[in-house]
Amino acid sequence: MIRREVKSRDAAWAGRAAAWLTAHGVQPNWISLCSVVFALGGAVSVGIATRLCVPWKIFCFLLAIVGIQGRLLCNLLDGMVAIEGGRKTRSGELFNDFPDRISDSLLLVGTGMAIGGMSGVTLGFVCALAAMLTAYARVLAGSAGATQRFLGPMAKQHRMALLSAMFLLAAIGAWWKLEGGILFYGSWILLAGCVVTIVRRLVAAYRELECK
Repeated sequence: MIRREVKSRDAAWAGRAAAWLTAHGVQPNWISLCSVVFALGGAVSVGIATRLCVPWKIFCFLLAIVGIQGRLLCNLLDGMVAIEGGRKTRSGELFNDFPDRISDSLLLVGTGMAIGGMSGVTLGFVCALAAMLTAYARVLAGSAGATQRFLGPMAKQHRMALLSAMFLLAAIGAWWKLEGGILFYGSWILLAGCVVTIVRRLVAAYRELECK
């Protein structure tokens, strides 16, 4: 299993949580699927936020952040239960990676719908495609015989950190009706970062393969 470096994996609370899940027979593949549920909740929350009154907007933006963090927590614990807990399965890599693509798409398309209009929805779909291509560039490098590198500046953890910051700022800006602009310009930053990430990963793979 290819694993990215995650500092929180060494945290005591993460170890206790993974040990509890392992002891209660929770399968890592189930945890991976739960990450999609959290992402869906976050996507729905942000998607409807801009259509509500200010207090409910704030609540939905904050709820979307909870969805993102829940998704990331599942992403952390599924690998820990699989590897440290000794519950790795033959199909684990499929469950480890594919639900991430769904989660990214849900959250980014939901953000586009929150922006509204054809331009906002299109931007959300383009961001989702770009996020998927960052993962494709990494996996393609691995399939070609190069190292799978989790390079940024817009790897998964960076995308989720940016989205969380966008939703927090949107919750604050909702009092002055600034949430649409915050999500719009934040999505463009995310898209630009994804393009840079794709190029960096492909260039790194190209150089490694040519030097072999």
